[in-house]
Amino acid sequence: MHPVLLFKLLADETRTSIILLLREADELCVCDLSSVTNQPQPKISRHIALLRDAGLVLDRREGKWIHYRLSPHMPAWAASIIDTAWRCQRDKVRELLLGAKGADCC
Repeated sequence: MHPVLLFKLLADETRTSIILLLREADELCVCDLSSVTNQPQPKISRHIALLRDAGLVLDRREGKWIHYRLSPHMPAWAASIIDTAWRCQRDKVRELLLGAKGADCC
């Protein structure tokens, strides 16, 4: 992955939110991400597809649900950038996740 690609992906607020939420929660499904970000599921799915194609996100199927997580195979420099961004926004990300508790869909 080239640094320009990572920064282009993270330049979108929705994609950055998805990445930071996955960094905090380890694994979420589209309906969880949709609930937390207040974005429609098709929009979240489209952004996750871009992140998956870039190698930042992996998926795991469980029945009819697909759960997403950050890829442990991303370059260390990319993981470091994501981790730094997460540390800067950690409290906000945790608030978002806590506010969405009870909206479980899976």
